[in-house]
Amino acid sequence: MTDPAITPEQPPASSPAPSRRRFFRWAAIATAVAALATVVGLKAYAHVGGFGGWHRGGLMGAHLDPARLDEHIDRMLKHLYVEIDATEAQKQALAPVVKAAARDLLPMHDRLHSTRGQAVALLTQPTIDRAALESLRASQLAIAEQASKRLAQALADVADVLTPEQRKALAERLAHRHGPHG
Repeated sequence: MTDPAITPEQPPASSPAPSRRRFFRWAAIATAVAALATVVGLKAYAHVGGFGGWHRGGLMGAHLDPARLDEHIDRMLKHLYVEIDATEAQKQALAPVVKAAARDLLPMHDRLHSTRGQAVALLTQPTIDRAALESLRASQLAIAEQASKRLAQALADVADVLTPEQRKALAERLAHRHGPHG
């Protein structure tokens, strides 16, 4: 028989508002997606994963001057052309695709980084404004989605220009540079 004084454990009631941990997890995911889409993605197809200056005052460091963007991409594309043994026709087709994608993605990168200060300001207020945090999170995800779509379009455009052998060689080169976890 069961003792009526002993009741089964009730599951804890969930709070209607998301926890801070959940917010930070979503914020980290959104930031990671955006960072990957803008920085790593550009680097992957524009420079074959090398360290050609994006780290020295470029996208990974200070703001990259849009006026110098084409010059920077031209230098990185020269490395790509050697890596994949690109023909003249491919060089003429790839440069506009990569430059247009970089011009489109650079402002998204800047917008993502500019909201970091807003997040800190919201989280350091005496009272946490959950609606404002949710709005900020949603705007970050929207930017990340937009960047991801633009990057996917650029990658498909680049893949259309390359031969299957070149795509395979490029993928192997990237896998080798990034180790077993790619």
